[in-house]
Amino acid sequence: MEHLPAAPAPSADHITDRSMTDFRAAAAWQWRQAVLDGEVSVVELASAALTAAATRSGLGAFVHLDPDYALGRAEQLDRTIVQLRRIQGTTTAAAELSARAPLLGLPMAFKDLVPVAGMPLTLGTRALPVQIPAVDAPLARRLHRAGAVSIGKTQVPELGLHCYSENQIAAAARNPLDLSRTAGGSSGGSAAAVSAGILPFAPGSDGGGSVRIPAAACGLVGLKPGRGRLPDDDQDPGVQNLPVSGPLASSAEDAALLFDVMAGHRFTSPTGSRVLGPATGPAQRRVPHALSQGLEPLRVGVTMESPFSPEVEIVLADDAVVAVQEGISRLQDAGHMIQGTDHCTGADRFWPADYFENFTSLWTSRLAGADFPAEVFAELEPLTQHYLELAASRSAADVQKSLAALEDFSAGAEDIFGPWDVILTPLLASAPPEIGWFSALSPEQNYVEQCRFTPYSSVVNVLGLPAISVPVHTDSRGLSWSVQLMGKHGSEELLLALAALMLRR
Repeated sequence: MEHLPAAPAPSADHITDRSMTDFRAAAAWQWRQAVLDGEVSVVELASAALTAAATRSGLGAFVHLDPDYALGRAEQLDRTIVQLRRIQGTTTAAAELSARAPLLGLPMAFKDLVPVAGMPLTLGTRALPVQIPAVDAPLARRLHRAGAVSIGKTQVPELGLHCYSENQIAAAARNPLDLSRTAGGSSGGSAAAVSAGILPFAPGSDGGGSVRIPAAACGLVGLKPGRGRLPDDDQDPGVQNLPVSGPLASSAEDAALLFDVMAGHRFTSPTGSRVLGPATGPAQRRVPHALSQGLEPLRVGVTMESPFSPEVEIVLADDAVVAVQEGISRLQDAGHMIQGTDHCTGADRFWPADYFENFTSLWTSRLAGADFPAEVFAELEPLTQHYLELAASRSAADVQKSLAALEDFSAGAEDIFGPWDVILTPLLASAPPEIGWFSALSPEQNYVEQCRFTPYSSVVNVLGLPAISVPVHTDSRGLSWSVQLMGKHGSEELLLALAALMLRR
Protein backbone atom coordinates (compact mmCIF):
# COMPACT_ATOMS: atom_id res chain seq x y z
CA MET A 1 0.00 0.00 0.00
CA GLU A 2 1.62 3.23 -1.17
CA HIS A 3 1.00 6.38 0.81
CA LEU A 4 2.52 9.82 1.23
CA PRO A 5 4.98 10.49 4.06
CA ALA A 6 3.52 11.40 7.41
CA ALA A 7 3.39 15.03 8.46
CA PRO A 8 6.69 16.37 9.76
CA ALA A 9 6.94 17.36 13.40
CA PRO A 10 6.10 21.05 13.84
CA SER A 11 9.27 23.09 13.86
CA ALA A 12 10.29 26.68 13.31
CA ASP A 13 12.43 25.39 10.42
CA HIS A 14 9.28 24.59 8.47
CA ILE A 15 8.18 28.20 8.64
CA THR A 16 11.52 29.82 7.88
CA ASP A 17 12.92 27.37 5.31
CA ARG A 18 10.68 27.07 2.25
CA SER A 19 12.48 23.96 1.00
CA MET A 20 11.06 22.11 4.02
CA THR A 21 7.51 23.41 3.74
CA ASP A 22 4.73 20.98 4.44
CA PHE A 23 1.64 22.86 5.55
CA ARG A 24 0.80 20.08 8.01
CA ALA A 25 3.84 21.10 10.06
CA ALA A 26 2.07 24.08 11.62
CA ALA A 27 -1.46 25.39 12.05
CA ALA A 28 -2.92 27.72 9.43
CA TRP A 29 -3.04 30.58 11.95
CA GLN A 30 0.68 30.05 12.61
CA TRP A 31 1.47 30.36 8.90
CA ARG A 32 -0.64 33.53 8.83
CA GLN A 33 1.17 34.88 11.90
CA ALA A 34 4.54 34.17 10.29
CA VAL A 35 3.49 36.38 7.37
CA LEU A 36 2.22 39.12 9.68
CA ASP A 37 5.44 39.05 11.72
CA GLY A 38 7.62 39.22 8.62
CA GLU A 39 9.18 35.79 9.17
CA VAL A 40 8.12 34.66 5.70
CA SER A 41 6.78 36.39 2.62
CA VAL A 42 3.57 35.66 0.77
CA VAL A 43 5.65 34.85 -2.29
CA GLU A 44 7.51 32.20 -0.32
CA LEU A 45 4.31 30.50 0.81
CA ALA A 46 2.76 30.64 -2.66
CA SER A 47 5.96 29.25 -4.19
CA ALA A 48 6.03 26.45 -1.63
CA ALA A 49 2.44 25.45 -2.38
CA LEU A 50 2.97 25.58 -6.14
CA THR A 51 6.14 23.51 -5.86
CA ALA A 52 4.44 20.92 -3.65
CA ALA A 53 1.48 20.69 -6.02
CA ALA A 54 3.73 20.22 -9.05
CA THR A 55 5.99 17.74 -7.28
CA ARG A 56 3.03 15.65 -6.16
CA SER A 57 1.13 15.80 -9.45
CA GLY A 58 0.55 12.04 -9.23
CA LEU A 59 -1.85 12.74 -6.37
CA GLY A 60 -4.37 14.13 -8.86
CA ALA A 61 -5.37 16.91 -6.49
CA PHE A 62 -5.24 19.68 -9.11
CA VAL A 63 -6.63 20.02 -12.63
CA HIS A 64 -5.03 23.44 -13.12
CA LEU A 65 -2.17 25.36 -11.55
CA ASP A 66 -1.62 29.07 -12.23
CA PRO A 67 1.83 30.15 -11.02
CA ASP A 68 1.70 33.49 -12.82
CA TYR A 69 -1.57 34.49 -11.17
CA ALA A 70 -0.55 33.22 -7.73
CA LEU A 71 2.91 34.75 -7.68
CA GLY A 72 1.68 38.03 -9.13
CA ARG A 73 -0.92 38.36 -6.39
CA ALA A 74 1.59 37.26 -3.75
CA GLU A 75 4.03 39.97 -4.84
CA GLN A 76 1.26 42.55 -4.67
CA LEU A 77 0.34 41.50 -1.13
CA ASP A 78 3.98 41.58 -0.03
CA ARG A 79 4.33 45.16 -1.29
CA THR A 80 1.19 46.17 0.63
CA ILE A 81 2.51 44.58 3.83
CA VAL A 82 5.87 46.36 3.51
CA GLN A 83 4.17 49.69 2.91
CA LEU A 84 1.89 49.32 5.96
CA ARG A 85 4.84 48.38 8.17
CA ARG A 86 6.67 51.52 7.11
CA ILE A 87 3.66 53.70 7.90
CA GLN A 88 2.35 52.04 11.06
CA GLY A 89 5.15 49.91 12.43
CA THR A 90 5.29 46.13 12.45
CA THR A 91 3.08 45.47 15.48
CA THR A 92 0.28 47.87 14.57
CA ALA A 93 0.34 46.79 10.93
CA ALA A 94 0.13 43.11 11.93
CA ALA A 95 -2.89 43.73 14.18
CA GLU A 96 -4.69 45.75 11.51
CA LEU A 97 -3.92 43.28 8.73
CA SER A 98 -5.09 40.32 10.79
CA ALA A 99 -8.49 42.03 11.14
CA ARG A 100 -8.80 43.27 7.57
CA ALA A 101 -7.23 40.26 5.85
CA PRO A 102 -7.59 37.25 8.19
CA LEU A 103 -6.28 34.81 5.55
CA LEU A 104 -3.36 37.02 4.58
CA GLY A 105 -0.81 35.13 2.50
CA LEU A 106 -2.34 31.68 2.88
CA PRO A 107 -2.33 29.53 -0.30
CA MET A 108 -5.79 28.49 -1.42
CA ALA A 109 -7.47 26.50 -4.18
CA PHE A 110 -11.08 26.21 -5.24
CA LYS A 111 -12.93 23.21 -6.62
CA ASP A 112 -13.28 23.15 -10.38
CA LEU A 113 -16.96 23.86 -9.89
CA VAL A 114 -16.31 27.38 -8.57
CA PRO A 115 -15.71 30.27 -11.00
CA VAL A 116 -12.40 32.02 -10.36
CA ALA A 117 -11.55 34.97 -12.59
CA GLY A 118 -9.02 34.06 -15.27
CA MET A 119 -8.83 30.36 -14.39
CA PRO A 120 -10.34 27.58 -16.53
CA LEU A 121 -13.68 26.22 -15.32
CA THR A 122 -14.42 22.70 -16.59
CA LEU A 123 -17.07 21.49 -14.10
CA GLY A 124 -15.25 18.17 -14.31
CA THR A 125 -16.67 17.28 -17.72
CA ARG A 126 -15.42 17.05 -21.27
CA ALA A 127 -18.98 17.35 -22.59
CA LEU A 128 -19.12 21.13 -22.13
CA PRO A 129 -16.71 23.80 -23.37
CA VAL A 130 -14.14 25.12 -20.91
CA GLN A 131 -15.07 28.55 -19.58
CA ILE A 132 -12.74 31.34 -18.47
CA PRO A 133 -14.81 33.41 -16.01
CA ALA A 134 -14.25 37.15 -16.00
CA VAL A 135 -15.14 37.54 -12.32
CA ASP A 136 -14.86 35.49 -9.16
CA ALA A 137 -17.83 33.67 -7.68
CA PRO A 138 -18.95 35.41 -4.47
CA LEU A 139 -17.19 32.91 -2.19
CA ALA A 140 -13.92 33.17 -4.12
CA ARG A 141 -14.16 36.95 -4.01
CA ARG A 142 -14.70 36.88 -0.24
CA LEU A 143 -11.67 34.64 0.41
CA HIS A 144 -9.47 36.63 -1.95
CA ARG A 145 -10.46 39.85 -0.19
CA ALA A 146 -9.46 38.16 3.06
CA GLY A 147 -5.91 37.81 1.69
CA ALA A 148 -5.91 34.23 0.36
CA VAL A 149 -3.83 33.44 -2.73
CA SER A 150 -5.37 31.00 -5.20
CA ILE A 151 -2.85 28.69 -6.83
CA GLY A 152 -5.23 26.68 -9.03
CA LYS A 153 -8.34 24.51 -9.30
CA THR A 154 -8.86 21.12 -7.64
CA GLN A 155 -10.24 17.88 -9.02
CA VAL A 156 -13.96 17.04 -8.88
CA PRO A 157 -16.32 14.43 -10.34
CA GLU A 158 -18.35 15.28 -13.43
CA LEU A 159 -20.69 18.17 -12.57
CA GLY A 160 -19.96 17.46 -8.89
CA LEU A 161 -22.47 14.58 -8.92
CA HIS A 162 -20.50 11.67 -7.46
CA CYS A 163 -18.82 10.80 -4.15
CA TYR A 164 -15.48 10.04 -5.84
CA SER A 165 -13.39 12.62 -7.72
CA GLU A 166 -12.69 10.93 -11.03
CA ASN A 167 -13.56 12.26 -14.48
CA GLN A 168 -12.53 12.12 -18.13
CA ILE A 169 -10.47 15.30 -18.25
CA ALA A 170 -7.72 14.82 -15.65
CA ALA A 171 -6.15 12.27 -13.31
CA ALA A 172 -8.28 11.01 -10.44
CA ALA A 173 -7.86 12.54 -6.99
CA ARG A 174 -6.01 9.95 -4.90
CA ASN A 175 -6.09 9.46 -1.17
CA PRO A 176 -2.81 10.49 0.52
CA LEU A 177 -3.40 7.79 3.14
CA ASP A 178 -3.35 5.12 0.41
CA LEU A 179 -2.66 6.28 -3.13
CA SER A 180 -4.55 3.34 -4.63
CA ARG A 181 -7.81 4.61 -3.12
CA THR A 182 -10.19 7.46 -3.85
CA ALA A 183 -9.98 10.72 -1.94
CA GLY A 184 -13.78 10.90 -1.99
CA GLY A 185 -15.90 13.58 -3.58
CA SER A 186 -16.97 15.89 -4.72
CA SER A 187 -14.34 17.97 -2.87
CA GLY A 188 -11.81 15.16 -3.34
CA GLY A 189 -9.04 17.18 -4.94
CA SER A 190 -9.24 19.79 -2.20
CA ALA A 191 -9.19 17.15 0.54
CA ALA A 192 -6.21 15.40 -1.05
CA ALA A 193 -4.28 18.69 -1.23
CA VAL A 194 -4.91 19.48 2.44
CA SER A 195 -4.28 15.95 3.66
CA ALA A 196 -0.97 15.87 1.77
CA GLY A 197 0.17 19.22 3.20
CA ILE A 198 0.07 21.04 -0.14
CA LEU A 199 -2.43 23.56 1.26
CA PRO A 200 -3.09 24.62 4.87
CA PHE A 201 -6.85 24.24 4.34
CA ALA A 202 -9.41 24.60 1.56
CA PRO A 203 -13.03 25.55 0.94
CA GLY A 204 -15.30 22.79 -0.30
CA SER A 205 -18.97 22.45 -1.14
CA ASP A 206 -21.42 19.86 0.12
CA GLY A 207 -24.65 18.85 -1.63
CA GLY A 208 -24.95 15.33 -0.25
CA GLY A 209 -21.78 14.93 1.78
CA SER A 210 -19.19 16.43 -0.57
CA VAL A 211 -17.20 18.06 2.25
CA ARG A 212 -17.71 15.40 4.92
CA ILE A 213 -17.09 12.37 2.67
CA PRO A 214 -13.60 13.39 1.44
CA ALA A 215 -12.77 14.72 4.90
CA ALA A 216 -13.56 11.31 6.36
CA ALA A 217 -11.70 9.50 3.58
CA CYS A 218 -8.56 11.62 4.01
CA GLY A 219 -8.51 12.05 7.80
CA LEU A 220 -9.60 15.70 7.95
CA VAL A 221 -12.15 17.83 9.76
CA GLY A 222 -14.94 18.80 7.38
CA LEU A 223 -17.76 21.16 8.36
CA LYS A 224 -21.05 21.35 6.48
CA PRO A 225 -22.84 24.53 7.63
CA GLY A 226 -26.61 24.71 7.79
CA ARG A 227 -28.67 25.84 4.81
CA GLY A 228 -28.45 29.60 4.41
CA ARG A 229 -25.82 30.11 7.13
CA LEU A 230 -23.12 31.38 4.75
CA PRO A 231 -23.94 34.67 3.01
CA ASP A 232 -22.55 33.57 -0.36
CA ASP A 233 -24.60 30.37 -0.53
CA ASP A 234 -28.05 30.13 -2.09
CA GLN A 235 -30.49 31.39 0.55
CA ASP A 236 -33.53 29.50 -0.75
CA PRO A 237 -34.99 27.60 2.25
CA GLY A 238 -36.46 24.86 0.07
CA VAL A 239 -35.29 21.27 0.19
CA GLN A 240 -34.07 21.39 -3.41
CA ASN A 241 -31.36 23.78 -2.24
CA LEU A 242 -28.96 21.06 -1.12
CA PRO A 243 -25.42 22.49 -1.60
CA VAL A 244 -23.61 24.63 0.93
CA SER A 245 -19.97 25.65 1.23
CA GLY A 246 -17.74 24.55 4.09
CA PRO A 247 -14.11 24.24 5.23
CA LEU A 248 -11.76 21.27 4.99
CA ALA A 249 -8.84 21.37 7.44
CA SER A 250 -6.43 19.25 9.42
CA SER A 251 -7.81 20.53 12.73
CA ALA A 252 -10.92 22.07 14.19
CA GLU A 253 -8.94 25.23 14.95
CA ASP A 254 -8.03 25.72 11.30
CA ALA A 255 -11.55 24.85 10.16
CA ALA A 256 -12.85 27.53 12.55
CA LEU A 257 -10.58 30.18 11.04
CA LEU A 258 -11.73 29.42 7.51
CA PHE A 259 -15.36 29.13 8.57
CA ASP A 260 -15.23 32.57 10.21
CA VAL A 261 -14.12 34.10 6.92
CA MET A 262 -16.61 32.12 4.82
CA ALA A 263 -19.40 33.16 7.20
CA GLY A 264 -18.50 36.85 6.91
CA HIS A 265 -17.73 37.15 10.62
CA ARG A 266 -15.96 40.21 11.96
CA PHE A 267 -12.42 39.67 13.18
CA THR A 268 -11.45 41.67 16.28
CA SER A 269 -8.27 42.03 18.33
CA PRO A 270 -8.13 40.98 21.99
CA THR A 271 -9.57 43.52 24.40
CA GLY A 272 -8.33 44.45 27.85
CA SER A 273 -4.66 44.22 26.95
CA ARG A 274 -2.09 46.86 26.11
CA VAL A 275 -0.37 44.44 23.75
CA LEU A 276 -1.86 44.30 20.29
CA GLY A 277 -2.61 40.74 19.23
CA PRO A 278 -3.91 39.07 16.08
CA ALA A 279 -7.58 39.54 15.34
CA THR A 280 -9.81 36.48 15.56
CA GLY A 281 -13.35 35.55 14.63
CA PRO A 282 -16.06 34.13 16.92
CA ALA A 283 -15.64 30.49 15.88
CA GLN A 284 -11.87 30.82 16.13
CA ARG A 285 -12.29 32.10 19.72
CA ARG A 286 -14.88 29.47 20.63
CA VAL A 287 -12.51 26.57 19.96
CA PRO A 288 -9.63 27.50 22.32
CA HIS A 289 -12.14 28.55 24.95
CA ALA A 290 -13.66 25.08 24.81
CA LEU A 291 -10.23 23.48 25.00
CA SER A 292 -9.31 25.48 28.09
CA GLN A 293 -12.69 25.74 29.82
CA GLY A 294 -14.63 22.82 28.39
CA LEU A 295 -18.28 22.89 27.30
CA GLU A 296 -21.48 22.60 29.26
CA PRO A 297 -22.48 18.92 29.29
CA LEU A 298 -24.36 18.00 26.14
CA ARG A 299 -26.87 15.23 25.58
CA VAL A 300 -25.60 13.24 22.61
CA GLY A 301 -27.87 10.79 20.82
CA VAL A 302 -26.34 7.96 18.82
CA THR A 303 -27.99 6.19 15.92
CA MET A 304 -26.47 3.57 13.62
CA GLU A 305 -29.57 3.38 11.45
CA SER A 306 -29.17 4.77 7.94
CA PRO A 307 -32.02 6.63 6.26
CA PHE A 308 -31.31 4.52 3.14
CA SER A 309 -32.36 1.36 5.01
CA PRO A 310 -34.13 -0.96 4.40
CA GLU A 311 -34.33 -0.16 0.66
CA VAL A 312 -30.55 -0.40 0.51
CA GLU A 313 -28.73 -2.91 2.67
CA ILE A 314 -26.12 -1.04 4.73
CA VAL A 315 -23.30 -3.06 6.27
CA LEU A 316 -20.80 -1.24 8.47
CA ALA A 317 -17.16 -2.29 8.38
CA ASP A 318 -15.71 -3.25 11.75
CA ASP A 319 -13.58 -0.10 11.79
CA ALA A 320 -16.65 2.07 11.23
CA VAL A 321 -18.13 0.58 14.39
CA VAL A 322 -14.84 1.03 16.24
CA ALA A 323 -14.88 4.71 15.20
CA VAL A 324 -18.35 5.14 16.69
CA GLN A 325 -17.24 3.49 19.92
CA GLU A 326 -14.17 5.71 20.03
CA GLY A 327 -16.25 8.81 19.35
CA ILE A 328 -18.60 7.91 22.19
CA SER A 329 -15.66 7.33 24.52
CA ARG A 330 -14.11 10.69 23.72
CA LEU A 331 -17.39 12.51 24.25
CA GLN A 332 -17.88 10.81 27.59
CA ASP A 333 -14.32 11.69 28.60
CA ALA A 334 -15.18 15.33 27.84
CA GLY A 335 -18.14 15.16 30.21
CA HIS A 336 -21.00 14.70 27.75
CA MET A 337 -23.93 12.33 28.20
CA ILE A 338 -24.68 9.60 25.68
CA GLN A 339 -28.37 8.82 25.36
CA GLY A 340 -30.49 6.22 23.59
CA THR A 341 -33.52 6.48 21.35
CA ASP A 342 -36.23 6.52 24.02
CA HIS A 343 -38.00 9.43 22.35
CA CYS A 344 -38.51 7.21 19.31
CA THR A 345 -40.30 4.48 21.27
CA GLY A 346 -43.27 3.21 19.30
CA ALA A 347 -41.84 4.18 15.92
CA ASP A 348 -40.70 1.50 13.52
CA ARG A 349 -37.66 3.50 12.50
CA PHE A 350 -35.75 6.65 13.34
CA TRP A 351 -35.74 8.10 9.80
CA PRO A 352 -38.83 8.59 7.61
CA ALA A 353 -40.04 5.85 5.31
CA ASP A 354 -39.19 5.85 1.60
CA TYR A 355 -36.19 8.14 2.10
CA PHE A 356 -34.04 6.34 -0.48
CA GLU A 357 -36.64 6.62 -3.22
CA ASN A 358 -37.50 10.21 -2.36
CA PHE A 359 -33.89 11.32 -2.16
CA THR A 360 -33.07 9.66 -5.48
CA SER A 361 -35.94 11.55 -7.04
CA LEU A 362 -34.69 14.81 -5.50
CA TRP A 363 -31.06 14.19 -6.51
CA THR A 364 -31.88 13.47 -10.15
CA SER A 365 -34.69 16.02 -10.47
CA ARG A 366 -32.12 18.80 -10.25
CA LEU A 367 -30.99 17.71 -13.73
CA ALA A 368 -34.50 17.63 -15.17
CA GLY A 369 -34.14 21.09 -16.68
CA ALA A 370 -30.82 20.30 -18.37
CA ASP A 371 -31.57 20.16 -22.08
CA PHE A 372 -28.33 18.73 -23.42
CA PRO A 373 -28.05 18.32 -27.20
CA ALA A 374 -27.52 14.73 -28.36
CA GLU A 375 -23.85 15.29 -29.09
CA VAL A 376 -23.28 16.70 -25.58
CA PHE A 377 -25.26 13.89 -23.92
CA ALA A 378 -23.09 11.34 -25.73
CA GLU A 379 -19.96 12.85 -24.19
CA LEU A 380 -21.26 12.63 -20.62
CA GLU A 381 -20.18 9.80 -18.35
CA PRO A 382 -22.53 6.77 -18.19
CA LEU A 383 -23.57 7.57 -14.61
CA THR A 384 -24.46 11.16 -15.48
CA GLN A 385 -26.47 9.88 -18.45
CA HIS A 386 -28.24 7.50 -16.07
CA TYR A 387 -29.20 10.37 -13.76
CA LEU A 388 -30.61 12.31 -16.69
CA GLU A 389 -32.59 9.31 -17.88
CA LEU A 390 -33.98 8.76 -14.38
CA ALA A 391 -35.02 12.40 -14.20
CA ALA A 392 -36.76 12.18 -17.57
CA SER A 393 -38.54 8.92 -16.68
CA ARG A 394 -40.30 10.27 -13.59
CA SER A 395 -43.62 11.99 -13.95
CA ALA A 396 -44.02 15.48 -12.58
CA ALA A 397 -46.57 14.15 -10.11
CA ASP A 398 -44.17 11.50 -8.75
CA VAL A 399 -41.38 14.04 -8.40
CA GLN A 400 -43.66 16.46 -6.62
CA LYS A 401 -44.81 13.73 -4.24
CA SER A 402 -41.19 12.96 -3.29
CA LEU A 403 -40.30 16.62 -2.89
CA ALA A 404 -43.37 17.26 -0.74
CA ALA A 405 -42.43 14.38 1.57
CA LEU A 406 -38.89 15.70 1.96
CA GLU A 407 -40.14 19.27 2.46
CA ASP A 408 -42.32 18.05 5.34
CA PHE A 409 -39.32 16.20 6.79
CA SER A 410 -37.10 19.27 6.46
CA ALA A 411 -39.71 21.59 7.99
CA GLY A 412 -39.49 19.62 11.21
CA ALA A 413 -35.73 19.11 11.04
CA GLU A 414 -35.05 19.66 14.73
CA ASP A 415 -37.81 17.27 15.76
CA ILE A 416 -35.40 14.37 15.24
CA PHE A 417 -33.31 15.58 18.20
CA GLY A 418 -35.95 14.92 20.82
CA PRO A 419 -34.07 15.33 24.13
CA TRP A 420 -30.70 15.45 22.41
CA ASP A 421 -28.46 18.44 21.71
CA VAL A 422 -26.30 16.64 19.14
CA ILE A 423 -26.64 13.43 17.14
CA LEU A 424 -23.69 11.14 16.44
CA THR A 425 -23.69 8.71 13.50
CA PRO A 426 -21.06 6.81 11.55
CA LEU A 427 -20.01 8.55 8.34
CA LEU A 428 -18.48 6.14 5.83
CA ALA A 429 -19.65 2.54 5.98
CA SER A 430 -16.47 1.14 4.45
CA ALA A 431 -12.93 2.10 3.54
CA PRO A 432 -12.55 4.32 0.45
CA PRO A 433 -12.61 2.03 -2.62
CA GLU A 434 -9.75 1.82 -5.07
CA ILE A 435 -9.56 4.26 -7.97
CA GLY A 436 -11.82 3.08 -10.79
CA TRP A 437 -13.93 0.74 -8.65
CA PHE A 438 -17.11 2.77 -8.83
CA SER A 439 -16.84 3.61 -12.54
CA ALA A 440 -16.31 -0.06 -13.45
CA LEU A 441 -19.84 -0.84 -12.22
CA SER A 442 -23.02 -0.43 -14.20
CA PRO A 443 -24.55 3.03 -13.68
CA GLU A 444 -27.43 1.55 -11.68
CA GLN A 445 -25.13 -0.38 -9.37
CA ASN A 446 -22.67 2.52 -9.15
CA TYR A 447 -25.33 4.76 -7.62
CA VAL A 448 -26.43 2.12 -5.12
CA GLU A 449 -22.84 1.43 -4.07
CA GLN A 450 -22.24 5.14 -3.51
CA CYS A 451 -25.24 5.14 -1.19
CA ARG A 452 -23.85 2.09 0.64
CA PHE A 453 -20.47 3.81 1.00
CA THR A 454 -21.98 7.10 2.29
CA PRO A 455 -25.20 6.13 4.07
CA TYR A 456 -25.41 8.96 6.62
CA SER A 457 -24.48 12.19 4.84
CA SER A 458 -27.24 13.17 2.40
CA VAL A 459 -29.98 13.33 5.01
CA VAL A 460 -28.25 16.28 6.67
CA ASN A 461 -28.43 18.25 3.41
CA VAL A 462 -32.11 17.44 3.07
CA LEU A 463 -32.74 18.65 6.62
CA GLY A 464 -30.60 21.76 6.07
CA LEU A 465 -28.75 21.19 9.35
CA PRO A 466 -25.05 21.66 10.16
CA ALA A 467 -22.80 18.62 10.60
CA ILE A 468 -19.11 17.92 11.02
CA SER A 469 -16.83 15.01 10.18
CA VAL A 470 -14.40 14.18 12.99
CA PRO A 471 -11.54 11.68 12.46
CA VAL A 472 -11.30 9.54 15.60
CA HIS A 473 -9.79 6.20 14.57
CA THR A 474 -6.87 4.99 12.45
CA ASP A 475 -6.91 1.35 11.39
CA SER A 476 -4.00 -1.06 10.97
CA ARG A 477 -3.57 0.03 7.33
CA GLY A 478 -3.20 3.69 8.25
CA LEU A 479 -6.66 4.61 6.94
CA SER A 480 -8.73 7.14 8.85
CA TRP A 481 -12.28 6.62 10.14
CA SER A 482 -14.61 9.40 11.24
CA VAL A 483 -17.87 9.99 13.01
CA GLN A 484 -20.46 12.57 12.06
CA LEU A 485 -21.89 15.04 14.55
CA MET A 486 -25.19 16.68 13.57
CA GLY A 487 -26.30 19.87 15.29
CA LYS A 488 -29.33 22.11 15.38
CA HIS A 489 -29.66 25.23 13.28
CA GLY A 490 -26.93 27.75 14.10
CA SER A 491 -24.71 25.29 15.98
CA GLU A 492 -21.69 25.39 13.65
CA GLU A 493 -19.43 26.99 16.27
CA LEU A 494 -20.53 24.43 18.86
CA LEU A 495 -19.73 21.56 16.48
CA LEU A 496 -16.26 22.98 15.82
CA ALA A 497 -15.62 23.29 19.55
CA LEU A 498 -16.90 19.77 20.20
CA ALA A 499 -14.69 18.39 17.41
CA ALA A 500 -11.67 20.14 18.93
CA LEU A 501 -12.35 18.49 22.30
CA MET A 502 -12.70 15.08 20.65
CA LEU A 503 -9.40 15.51 18.80
CA ARG A 504 -7.45 16.68 21.84
CA ARG A 505 -4.95 13.99 22.72
